[in-house]
Amino acid sequence: MLRLFSILFLFIYTFILFNCSQNEDTILQKEINVSPDSLYKIAMNDVNQNKYDDASINFKKIINQFPLSNEGIQSQIMLAFIDYLKLDYTNAIYKFDKIINFYPSHKNIDYVLYMKAICYYEQINKAELDGGNAHKALEYFNKLINSYPESEYSRDSQQKIILINENIASKNMDIGLFYLSQKKYLAALNRYNIVVNKFSKTKYTPEALFRLVEIYYILGMSEDAKNTASIISFNYPDSKWYKYAYNLLVEKKDENNSFMILNKISNLLNNNEDKK
Repeated sequence: MLRLFSILFLFIYTFILFNCSQNEDTILQKEINVSPDSLYKIAMNDVNQNKYDDASINFKKIINQFPLSNEGIQSQIMLAFIDYLKLDYTNAIYKFDKIINFYPSHKNIDYVLYMKAICYYEQINKAELDGGNAHKALEYFNKLINSYPESEYSRDSQQKIILINENIASKNMDIGLFYLSQKKYLAALNRYNIVVNKFSKTKYTPEALFRLVEIYYILGMSEDAKNTASIISFNYPDSKWYKYAYNLLVEKKDENNSFMILNKISNLLNNNEDKK
């Protein structure tokens, strides 16, 4: 009886073990037979349902099983994108950067450059004075436009470059005004020159030119004041900053009758332009 029980137990154990082995083999075979395309679709479906952890697991499976496939590289891009969605900019930038370095010829590399720039762009703090995020965003937006001018992301990059330049110019104007209020004229002069020389296409240029006239006026640099005022007159004749510059120089004319040259310079520039 005991022997019969032992044989029966051994039979049942062997049967269970065999079935478990069969099930494991079946599961393993199913995993092997899953194509990178089908697994990628599953992962993207997880992303669309905001199941980012599940999506990450599936993207990592694709990378491990099919590292050199298009889906494998695309999965790396999506892992970086998930970090971006989670506002984990540091890891997103790191992953986008790896893709740029390892796959510079990938068909979606323009998107990778764009997203890396966006990661910096979204971290621009308006309260910052000289934040590096704005300059990094500019670097990669410009790189995208220069390398892939026909990219679908180029136009938006150009618009964001305009906004970033406005932001940087605004910060320099604020710093310049602070230095001006503290009578630190050379420091203020430097900030306004940055706006005029590097961000001349922004809306702050006329004011920056006027501030230069103002500082030159304070420092007694008459020729520089007149020359800068003439630039405002020529380029921004209808702006309030030209009127301010004109009134400022007219005040000095009452003390020293030498500022009639301002109109002469403006007329000379206008006449030369008409002759072209």
